[in-house]
Amino acid sequence: MKTSLDWQELHRSLDEHGYVTIPHLLNQTECLEIISTYEEEQLFRTTINMARYRFGVGEYKYYDAPLPGLIQQLREAFYPELAKTANRWLEHLGKPAAYPVLLTDFLNECHREGQTRTTPLILKYEAGGYNCLHQDLYGSVFFPFQLVIALNQRDQDFTGGELLLTEQRPRAQSRGHAIQLQQGDALIFPTHHRPVLGTRGYYKTIIRHGVSTITSGTRYSLGIIFHDAR
Repeated sequence: MKTSLDWQELHRSLDEHGYVTIPHLLNQTECLEIISTYEEEQLFRTTINMARYRFGVGEYKYYDAPLPGLIQQLREAFYPELAKTANRWLEHLGKPAAYPVLLTDFLNECHREGQTRTTPLILKYEAGGYNCLHQDLYGSVFFPFQLVIALNQRDQDFTGGELLLTEQRPRAQSRGHAIQLQQGDALIFPTHHRPVLGTRGYYKTIIRHGVSTITSGTRYSLGIIFHDAR
């Protein structure tokens, strides 16, 4: 895992655009090792067939606790810096800071609200698969950012399957982004909303995300969600 990140630039991009990509966060070996564990059922607490719930077409698995080492490392490494932006965004919207410095303290807040199930997950889509626009909230306590990492190679292992972000602006039509990630690339994006500076100060836009249709091959990705679920 890449350990040297320019957080000043990452914070700036999050403030300006609401999301940011990180090239080559994981190397090819790390990505393939994560994919190779997909059939190791003892690592996961549940498997979701997306079509059954009309979420889309595909499958994902939530990791069980304790999380595999690299998954836990990613969660712990990204939380403190993202908490800084999360609290700054609250201030923009006229609210007090709410996110503690350490992931363990934030998870304790989740657990006090009955959110005790782990949420990092691995997703698998075959040709024809897709993920409908949604938000990963899981309870009353949620962290405003999440991380997704592409685990295999676009245009080699699969085609299609762009990551989609939509931004619902007040009294205006929604804006969309289609983002292509290469193997090992990561995307940080809002879980629910972000502040945008307008002529009268900051206002809130609602964010949803999904995945466009995979046109060939098999697409794997890793999702790091920082809050736990009910």
